[in-house]
Amino acid sequence: MRTLWVETATTRYPIQIGSGLLKRLPVLLEEVEWTPPKRLMVVTDTHVAPLYLERVIASLTKAGYSVGSWVIPAGETSKSLSMVEQMAGEAIRQGLDRKSGILALGGGVVGDAAGFLAATYMRGIPFVQLPTTLLAHDSSVGGKVGVNHPLGKNMVGAFHQPDLVVFDVDTLKSLPAREMAAGFAEVIKEALIRDDSFVSWLEENRDGLMAKDPALLAEAIERGCRIKAEVVSQDEKESGLRAILNYGHTIGHALEAVTGYRRFIHGEAVAIGMVGAAMLGETLGLAHDVSGRTRRLIQSFELPVQAREAAEADALIRAMRRDKKSDQGSLTFVLPRKIGSVEIVKEVPEAAVRQVLSRLEGEMG
Repeated sequence: MRTLWVETATTRYPIQIGSGLLKRLPVLLEEVEWTPPKRLMVVTDTHVAPLYLERVIASLTKAGYSVGSWVIPAGETSKSLSMVEQMAGEAIRQGLDRKSGILALGGGVVGDAAGFLAATYMRGIPFVQLPTTLLAHDSSVGGKVGVNHPLGKNMVGAFHQPDLVVFDVDTLKSLPAREMAAGFAEVIKEALIRDDSFVSWLEENRDGLMAKDPALLAEAIERGCRIKAEVVSQDEKESGLRAILNYGHTIGHALEAVTGYRRFIHGEAVAIGMVGAAMLGETLGLAHDVSGRTRRLIQSFELPVQAREAAEADALIRAMRRDKKSDQGSLTFVLPRKIGSVEIVKEVPEAAVRQVLSRLEGEMG
């Protein structure tokens, strides 16, 4: 088992990575620097529930916990205020109080929605992240929780750090190929923003990673989580440095929003966004020779690098101006200086963005 620690100005919690960890969940809960809640509600989705919910509830119940559950429909559309309202009603019916806890068992949608419930229920109760997708290795760390609005991705949310993150890599064995590939987008992102040696490692170990080699996956998750933990520890609430973790997300979130969260899995949209960001960095003269390597790496993990006929540029621009990083409607991007180094750039010219969007739609077809 690999253990990392996230330390911020307000809290400290472990990330546990390894095989067979769901079986050890009661023990891991007892080892955290807290008083474990004895009443728990496990939030999961319709894809994950048949695979893991029963065994998680059984092991916790055997250890003396009072455990209820709530299953949401799988998919991005469940990240909504109406779903949080339903979950809150169920938490009340199950008798959860301020000393109770929420367990998020699933991917990023489950973690974000359940985390937002934990952040707001009785003004905040403890919660634990139990990611079951590769993509969720990123979203489960750092305490950003929330839901979508029809006009924008993650527009309603909070900062609410988990008390524990447990990543059982065995859960990745059941992950469909498309979901697995999408998960690598966030791993690639972390490498591109902070560690060129990690980029090289991903290039060298691509075949083993795509074959779900447990040791390689554990190392990739640990390296990605370590980068995110370091950034979050320096900037818990995204007042500066933490914004670099949004590399590829300005275009990515816009693509998701304007296509109704149905055409692209989050990682796919971010992959396209990272290619666009690399192009934009070159267009503005900030970087040289980054888009080619970025595109090849992303394609090697079977991720898309174009957005043909996805949406009109006008709609995408409007969505970008509503992005949380924007300043009074100006376009703000995280752009590369070189592989492994990025910076936040404000007031990016709209004409340059439109040029890149045109290339994303047509040039690489």
